Amino acid sequence: MNQPIKWVLNRMPASDDRHLEVMSTQNVAKAQAFHRSFPQYNPTPLARLDGMAARLGLGSLCVKDESYRFGLNAFKVLGGSFAMGRYIAQELGRDVSEMTYGYLTSEKLREEFGQATFFTATDGNHGRGVAWAANRLGQKAVVHMPKGSAKSRFDNIAREGAQVTIEEVNYDDCVRMAAAEAAQTEHGVVVQDTAWEGYEEIPAWIMQGYGTMAGEAAEQLKAAGVERPTHVFVQAGVGSLAGAVVGYFANLYPENPPKFIVMEARIADCLYQGAKAGDGAPRMVGGDLQTIMAGLACGEPNTISWDILRNHAAAFLSCPDWVSAKGMRMLAAPVKGDPAVCSGESGAVGMGVVSAIMEDDGYKDLREALELGRDSRVLMFSTEGDTDPDKYREIVWGGAYPTA
Repeated sequence: MNQPIKWVLNRMPASDDRHLEVMSTQNVAKAQAFHRSFPQYNPTPLARLDGMAARLGLGSLCVKDESYRFGLNAFKVLGGSFAMGRYIAQELGRDVSEMTYGYLTSEKLREEFGQATFFTATDGNHGRGVAWAANRLGQKAVVHMPKGSAKSRFDNIAREGAQVTIEEVNYDDCVRMAAAEAAQTEHGVVVQDTAWEGYEEIPAWIMQGYGTMAGEAAEQLKAAGVERPTHVFVQAGVGSLAGAVVGYFANLYPENPPKFIVMEARIADCLYQGAKAGDGAPRMVGGDLQTIMAGLACGEPNTISWDILRNHAAAFLSCPDWVSAKGMRMLAAPVKGDPAVCSGESGAVGMGVVSAIMEDDGYKDLREALELGRDSRVLMFSTEGDTDPDKYREIVWGGAYPTA
């Protein structure tokens, strides 16, 4: 018998919401302009799953497919690249609007800025994005990966010219390692989407970079005849992606925001634990944090994102591995007529969650609390493709982590 999805509605007291401004539509517009200057830029597809929506009893169901992002198979490059642009702009006393791809790859930039070394910790996708951006912009990258990281993800980072290691510690300890090394390195900079006291500026820039994906989705929904999503499902590790998506849509629809549902891996459900405690203070989760949802295996929340989520999320869910595995299979083999989406272990949990809520009466109370039904217009984000091809085939083709 599989473990059930745990859930809690958000009853936390509101804060002053001062971090919501980080994800203002103006800040996201700057990130979008920055990314559009890259020759590799194209908006990623928004897959409309009308057959799946009808089967599940929803009005519409759309999935943002980030497997096409910059040829890197994941969305994370949006954050690391924009943070680099913002950092270089700040060092030069310039606005990020001047940090075009053409300028950042020019000899003039070498003369005016020189070279920095960007340190980061990652399960794979963020580090690959940082390494890719550093490589393209003539900078250096050092990447530390936690215990259990996939060899294929290590190889992808190494191919971008970064110095990369797999450590015998968890993600949060790798973050501390990267920060310590950066502090001892001339022109060393930590590019991490985990925020803590005294380190919030760069994580905020990373979140704004993620806003490019949310901004694209909003534009694509309108083009598809969906004026406003009623429900947005978004997964969380440290919570930076979730805070970025929730913050952007809360700013975009201030009078009538969607209901936001935040989903985590069971073994690393620090946001769920904070919401369950109910006092508004963040909680941490320790240990090895081994889960197939490697990109969500983070036990210490981003303080900026936590503040946004405690004010705007409707519910927090803690999800066993089978939920993501089911979502992967459903997206890979959709209802006839719907497009297939190649969604990896950290990308597909939303599909598994929506399926469970709509089809399993064990979640009837949650379904009713969220008011999910025939009039619901649901948006979710598949944040990665098959970034670990062997694991992807083991789950989708081999049936690993079965539903029952």
